Amino acid sequence: MLEELFIKNYALADQLTVEFTSGFNILSGETGSGKSVIIGALSLVLGEKGDVTAIRTGTSETEVSAVINVSTNEGARSWLSEREIEADDGRIILRRILKSTGRGSMFIQSVPSTKADINEFTALLFDIHGQHEHQSLLSVDNHRSLLDSFAGLKPSAEQLKTDFLELGAIKKEYQKLMSDEREMLREADLASFAVKEIEDAKLQPGEIEQLETEHKLLSQAEKLFMLFEDMHNSLSEGSGGALSGLRSGVNQLKELGSIEPAFEEAQGRLENAFYETEDILDGLERYKNNFSFSPDKLAACEERLSEILKLRKKYGDTVDEIFNFLEESRKRVSSIENREELKTEYLEKISKLEKAVLQQASDLSGQRKSASKKLQMEIQQQLKALGMPKAEFRVHVEARLGENGRPVCGVNGFDAVEFLISPNQGEPPKRLRTIASGGEISRVMLAIKSVLAAIDTVDCLVFDEIDAGIGGEIAVSVGEHMYKLSRFKQILCITHLASIAVRADNHIRVRKKTANDRTFTVIESISGDERKFEIARMLSGDTDTDVSLKHAEELLVKAAGEREGN
Repeated sequence: MLEELFIKNYALADQLTVEFTSGFNILSGETGSGKSVIIGALSLVLGEKGDVTAIRTGTSETEVSAVINVSTNEGARSWLSEREIEADDGRIILRRILKSTGRGSMFIQSVPSTKADINEFTALLFDIHGQHEHQSLLSVDNHRSLLDSFAGLKPSAEQLKTDFLELGAIKKEYQKLMSDEREMLREADLASFAVKEIEDAKLQPGEIEQLETEHKLLSQAEKLFMLFEDMHNSLSEGSGGALSGLRSGVNQLKELGSIEPAFEEAQGRLENAFYETEDILDGLERYKNNFSFSPDKLAACEERLSEILKLRKKYGDTVDEIFNFLEESRKRVSSIENREELKTEYLEKISKLEKAVLQQASDLSGQRKSASKKLQMEIQQQLKALGMPKAEFRVHVEARLGENGRPVCGVNGFDAVEFLISPNQGEPPKRLRTIASGGEISRVMLAIKSVLAAIDTVDCLVFDEIDAGIGGEIAVSVGEHMYKLSRFKQILCITHLASIAVRADNHIRVRKKTANDRTFTVIESISGDERKFEIARMLSGDTDTDVSLKHAEELLVKAAGEREGN
């Protein structure tokens, strides 16, 4: 619901704020007073194309913002939630700035938004009928949805859509399975070869590291033995060996210690070095005696490393990576081997879903055609009451045909649904968009909205020039319809007819004033005597005669009585 509209530097509006209420909001005023400012500014903030000529003379930009309560509109709240935009106490602010250069900016709350986003969001909230194009009912795409809602077919239509999309997904998987057959067989051969090659190799965890260490030793065995020999000569007790020198040193320190006790500690330390060196020499001897070398052993090690190197080049740098490739290859082979079973499974699913979808689409089509007659009749009756007795309204339900001329089932079933209208007798029904008269199209929309009020989710309906070319009983009927509709929706209506204006819950008067040689639009809510004077002006163009004032008062009292009676 629109609660407030702020307008700055737009047409004749310098800076003004308009407050709206729930129910029936009427805007009235003399011709040229600036009533179109409201609709133009509202259309601008709702995402319509900006016209820089509307920027107030002497200023460089115009700004329009709207405070909208979305607390009862589930669709709008979901849209905001999906984009992580939070309402403030159930309210959001739309703001648009248009500069004289043609550039501008749009915001939902404080979030910069595109024109497409604004249009998508506000389509959930507003319909403007008349000279402007913010009209959801003019979109043929909405007609099927409205018919389904009217007939209570939404759950069936949603189930059909779910099943149809699932069927499409399964068919796509099946087609991919079939189109990849040659490639899959080639992959199966490669995967099978990889499995056999890796399994035959009988790799062990840590084997690569162990073999590389062993190869390093075996390939340098000669050098290793030479180093053993040199080390033995250096450490042995033979002539010039370390142990021989240490032993002599220990004996000499013993003699020194017998003379000077201070050398006893040095003697102990040198003895420890002797025993440590002796132990090292023993360890080297044991390693040398246990080390086994043969050309055959080196060749076997190199052969195994070469075999593993081939696997590493193909399947992974480590044993773990090779084992992972083995597991994936086994799965691939298993998947391809089970291909026939998978094909059968897909075909069974496709057959079952196709039957379900076609049956659902057929049932839904029959129900739509039946409901279309009822909806058509109810809207036809509303049009007669709204002063279009010769109009012919049609809810056209027709099967969509393929290239072979046979009905084609889509995500919404077999049917293409469109609302058609012939405003004048003798003319064939045409698309709603072809209706030229703003007054006619507004009354058509009013008739449709009156029938669909309970199921239409749009909160606010704006009617501009709905009273064009009507008067008398028809005007009274239009007023009654709009008031009844305003019990379900918020209505904003620009009107010249007193019989419509007297039913308002909120009467807004638009007038012009001049100050400092500039003309301004002034907008204010009126009640009491001010409202009576405005109704009198709408009746006779004059607020001074007792007749018009009395007539205005009678209409207001009658409208108030009817409101209380309801």
